[in-house]
Amino acid sequence: MDTKDTRLNGEITFARLPEIEPTEIERHMSDPRMAEHMPLLTTAWNAATVARFVAAKEACWARDGLGHWAILQNDRYVGWGGFQKEGAEWDFGLVLKPDAFGLGRRITQQALAFARTDQRIPFVTFLLPPSRKKMAALDRLGARPVGQVDYNGARFLKFRLETE
Repeated sequence: MDTKDTRLNGEITFARLPEIEPTEIERHMSDPRMAEHMPLLTTAWNAATVARFVAAKEACWARDGLGHWAILQNDRYVGWGGFQKEGAEWDFGLVLKPDAFGLGRRITQQALAFARTDQRIPFVTFLLPPSRKKMAALDRLGARPVGQVDYNGARFLKFRLETE
């Protein structure tokens, strides 16, 4: 991380998505750069889309006791991500605003530190679209390729990281 870039400095905290102004999430997910590596992002986002999205993520919290967070840097929304139960596995996802892309490593390390203390999470999976060519970060984390999976009609590369 380049500590000279002040956009990458500051405290990272996690909050619940309902705490974020819906228009902030709408602007984030409407940025055309988001769809580049998100094959499931096929429709335009508006207030109703945000409401359904937040409700779905909150339903995961109610069902599983864990879910996706809003991610804040110095109390400013920079994206969302976290753990979502997919069958018997906990999948980690991270969707940052373009001006926060450089925070991915820090946020992931902080989230994985949380996972290592949670007995429910013996391992984490990552699903990445084949359009993602740079996989060195996953390798540095110790994540290993599992293969390919179809998820909601899109193909993803699946990786697994032991947390115990």
